[in-house]
Amino acid sequence: MQQRPLGRSGLAVSRLALGTMTWGRDTDADDAAAQLKSYLDAGGNLIDTADVYGGGEAESVIGSLLGTLVRRDEILIATKSGLRPGCERRRDNSRGHLLRSLDASLRRLGTDYVDLWQVHGYDPDTPLEETLAAMDYAVASGRVRYIGVSNFSGWQTARAATWQAAFPGRAPVVATQVEYSLLERGIEREVLPACTALGLGVLPWSPLGRGVLTGKYRHGRPADSRAASPHFERFVAPYLDPRCSAIVEAVATAAAGLGVSPLEVALAWVRDRPGVVAPILGARTVGQLIGALQVEQMTLPEEIRLALDDVSAPPVGYPEREGITEPDLP
Repeated sequence: MQQRPLGRSGLAVSRLALGTMTWGRDTDADDAAAQLKSYLDAGGNLIDTADVYGGGEAESVIGSLLGTLVRRDEILIATKSGLRPGCERRRDNSRGHLLRSLDASLRRLGTDYVDLWQVHGYDPDTPLEETLAAMDYAVASGRVRYIGVSNFSGWQTARAATWQAAFPGRAPVVATQVEYSLLERGIEREVLPACTALGLGVLPWSPLGRGVLTGKYRHGRPADSRAASPHFERFVAPYLDPRCSAIVEAVATAAAGLGVSPLEVALAWVRDRPGVVAPILGARTVGQLIGALQVEQMTLPEEIRLALDDVSAPPVGYPEREGITEPDLP
């Protein structure tokens, strides 16, 4: 598998990452091991997780595979902290919470460091300076190699990155993890331009539109799908509307013409967008993952890419769209 630099860091990551959101919940330990083996065999090296995935079980599953299925130095581990599901304060990026969460993650993972540590979302109740100082401390203590953000808006991303860059010796923000697919292109308005200007790598989550771009929902909701899962039904539902259905049909038409699966078309599109480093594959089963890994062999023809750009174009207005000028004054 081809590798790409992760922003302005020393990390070279495979251009497809392995996601673990379902591990320890909808994906058991045996299937997780089979997924990891298939991913490693394909040349992948970046595993993405979070302290809240499966209530911590995803990290525990990864920890159980280190030293048995794969050596620690053969993979890169990215995890996230800061979310508190079910709590009144859903996001907590305070120094105390972040550092306690990181230590708990390291215990579950069975390692003394992670390669990329990201805050899982912006916390308006904690000064960003406090959050970044805690991340600096984690890097200085050797528990973290590089830091990043996740689900930040454009201005939040730019503020975090420029604050770190303004002071010598601070750990640079090297990456952002955000939702990006043919069904969700909102980051193109401000987040992607900010990342391009500041040298951050983009790690798209749900590059298959929460599974909808595979085409599995074209004729209903399969019983074994995420939309039928009590844990993920609300996660998928927003993309089962007429607009998204039209995009899915365009992807299916392109796939039929190329003789590949809709999954490969949708994944190749986001993988090769400017600024993207590694889309995160969140397969529930090893069969789904193997199907997704086939995309490594293909590149979308330019005419198909442009057609998909057109059919999925997000609404963009003032002030992001180029060419918009101030109105004529009376």
